[in-house]
Amino acid sequence: MSYNIQIFRIETKEREQKLDLDDFFETDENLVPFTDQQFKDLKERLLQYGYNLASETDKELHFNHDDEDYGMVLLTSNGVYFNTGWNRNSIFETGMVASEFTDSGEFAKYDPQNNGWEEV
Repeated sequence: MSYNIQIFRIETKEREQKLDLDDFFETDENLVPFTDQQFKDLKERLLQYGYNLASETDKELHFNHDDEDYGMVLLTSNGVYFNTGWNRNSIFETGMVASEFTDSGEFAKYDPQNNGWEEV
């Protein structure tokens, strides 16, 4: 079992709250894409947090971390998807990193295991 946390543009959060659809995240068109600069900045920030680029396609970047408590990350054109083990330390570390990505106000953290959107 794993624990998942996502980061989206703040506009995606606003859209999801407005539409209030149970299957909102299952349709890519509902997710507001990152700008090219945001995508580059997110990639750089993951690298600064010690994540290692494991594989890359034209649509996705896969990252691993030497410390398994930080889990794996998938960066796509419209979301950052953190996946970690289901233990207290892993959930805490991954959750803290994900929360720090929202500091600029451009992004929102979604934790489906913990009532959805993080309130700031």
